[in-house]
Parts: sequence; C-alpha cells; structure tokens
Amino acid sequence: MRCGGSDTVRGTLRDIPPGVWALGFVSMLMDISSEMIHGLLPVYLVSVLGTTTLAVGVIEGVAEATASFTRIFSGALSDRFGNRKRLAALGYGLAALTKPVFPLASSVGWLVAARFLDRVGKGIRGAPRDALVADIAPPALRGASFGLRQALDTVGALLGPLLAILLMRMTGGDFTTVFWVAVLPAFLALALILVAVREPRRPADLRPVEAPPRVVELHRLGARYWWVAGVAAVFTLARFSEAFLVLRAQDVGLPVMLAPAVLVVMNLAYALAAYPAGLLSDRFDRVSILAVGLALLVAADLVLAMLPSVAGVGLGVLLWGLHMGLTQGLLAALVADTAPAELRGTAYGWFNLLGGLAALAASLLAGALWDRFGPAATFETGAALAALALLGMLAVRARVGPSVSA
Repeated sequence: MRCGGSDTVRGTLRDIPPGVWALGFVSMLMDISSEMIHGLLPVYLVSVLGTTTLAVGVIEGVAEATASFTRIFSGALSDRFGNRKRLAALGYGLAALTKPVFPLASSVGWLVAARFLDRVGKGIRGAPRDALVADIAPPALRGASFGLRQALDTVGALLGPLLAILLMRMTGGDFTTVFWVAVLPAFLALALILVAVREPRRPADLRPVEAPPRVVELHRLGARYWWVAGVAAVFTLARFSEAFLVLRAQDVGLPVMLAPAVLVVMNLAYALAAYPAGLLSDRFDRVSILAVGLALLVAADLVLAMLPSVAGVGLGVLLWGLHMGLTQGLLAALVADTAPAELRGTAYGWFNLLGGLAALAASLLAGALWDRFGPAATFETGAALAALALLGMLAVRARVGPSVSA
C-alpha cells in the first residue's frame, strides 16, 4: 500500500525536490561545524579553562532545554506569518555568528554565551525547517524527503568529530585552529539556505493561524497528531543519550582512545538506513516500518544488557544506529501526515519540545539506574520502555491507519 499521493512519482533520489536536497546539505554543513566544536568543547572547558564537569553538565542541560522551548515559538510564528525560510535562515545565521566566538573567547563566560546563543539558533530553525521540508516535498515523497534530510544531517554528525580528531592530530592538539576551521562550514550553510532554498507559495485556501501559542490552535492539531507526539515521547524515554553507549563500551574493555568509534559506527548505520527507510515508508507502510525500528531498539537494548563484550557492544551499537535510521525521519514525516498544513510549524515545535523533555528525563533515569543497579539494568529498562512505545505505535496504527495520506 502506498502512503498517498501520485503514483507517477517514482521515489528515486532524483525525484526529490532541489529544495529538500538544499536543506539536507544545509543541515550537514551546520552539523559538521557544530560537532567539530562541541565534540571538543567539554574537554576544552575542563582541561584548558579549568571548569568542573558539573559546570559542563549544567551548561549543556540549560542550552538544550533552551533549544527545546524556543522551537515552540519559532514553529508557531512560521505558521502565523507564513514564512518558514526566513525563520530557519535566522536560526542558522545566529548559529553561524556564534562560531567565531569559540576560538576568540578568553573566558568561560564567553563560551557559555556562545553555546547558549548557538542552541537558541538551533531552536529557532528546527521547527520551521521541518515544516518547510513538509511544504516542499510531494506527499508521495514525504518519507523519502525526510529520510534524505536526516541522512545528510547524520553524515554531518559523523564527519564533524572525524575532522576534529584529524585536525587535532595534525596540529598537535591546537583547539583554537580546529575551532577556526569549524567556522567555514557554518557560514557555507547560511549562504546555501539563503541562495538555494525557495519557499513554496502559501496556498490561498489555508486558514489563517492565530497568534501563538493559543490553546485553540493546539486543539486544532487533532487527536491523531497528539497520539503520534505522545508515542514518540515514550519512545524517546527509551532512547537515552548515546553517551551511555560509549560508557558501556568502556565498561566492557574498549580502550578510551577508541571510544569515538562507538559514535562513528552508530552514525554510519543511521545515515545508511535513513533514506531507504523513508523511501519504503512512502511505497508501503509508514507505521509498520516505525514499528520495526522500535523492535530494533528493543533488540539493541537487550544485546547491550546481555552481551557484555566488545563484540556484543558493537552489535548493540549497530542495531541502535539502524533503529535511529528507521524512526527519526519517519516520525517527522508522520507529524506532517497528521497535522493540518497551516499548523505544521506549531506541530513540529511541540513535537520537538516533548521529545527534548523526554530525552532529558531518559538520560537522568539512565544515569540513576546505572549508578544504582549497573549498566545491564539501564539497558533492560530501555528495552521495556521501547516495548511500551511499540505497543503505543500499534495503537497509533489502529487510530490513523497503517499508511497516512496528507
């Protein structure tokens, strides 16, 4: 069964609109820049500037929470004024302007301010960008379009740390040089969205949206959307921070110097799976493929809990990356499937906020379980929560159907 739309659209890479490709490369370039800096920033703060690890945790927590809350308003504003590209470009521009602060900063205060504004930029751009992908992509290519953007984004998350490691080796550990190199892809991302992305004309028959955030607009998102958002939040509770994958690898004996390989394997599997998963969801059944992704998370957690060896962790990390590829882009597509077209920005804003809060709770839960009962209990709990989310996804299937048309 197809997900909807014209059967004349073949669903190959060349069929995906240029605007979606451009937004994918924008995401990739900004992720390269951000991951080059943020992969080294905790070490730089502690070893060079002498901050505590607690301070690093507070900085990161506040920054990510700020990004989550900002998404609500930016998404709703993009619905209200009907201009998503302008807000997305503002978010990318703000993030780009913070990048030179990192090599120039001489104190923790400057770095904290830059990190904070960078996350504000991420919050501003996230919901309007996703809504823009949904506006540009034909309904029959929605899953493939979100999968492609997510795949390119993940390639950036993969290349950024690798470039940082390479440059650190080439420069003898010169943080400042690496930070300066990271400035270039950020400004390339800003230039690309300004030049290469064209926002489609807003349909004349779309209902005007009231000033955000209004309760009446949240009600108009509809029960189908809130079912999807709720199940996604439970799913995120099961998908705690990838930092615990690194900790598990070290726990079973992986040398510290090879720890980044954990994230490399995960992101590689993620990037390779994201586009095919989106394409399959357009041709067959979005909800069922999401269910397969959730089943893979259950399997990953059980492997990580029950096979305490480097090989076992490697298999668990591979399954974890595959589950990300089969779920993240498809969840974004499912939001577009279930939310009214005029409220897509609002829908992505609340979807991301609930996900951000769930991610914070998941990491706190995982850390508490790890300290109290050990790593096996952490991943066993993750498997149970993923199984609960899988049951919720089956409930979504019953309420919205196996495939959802725009």
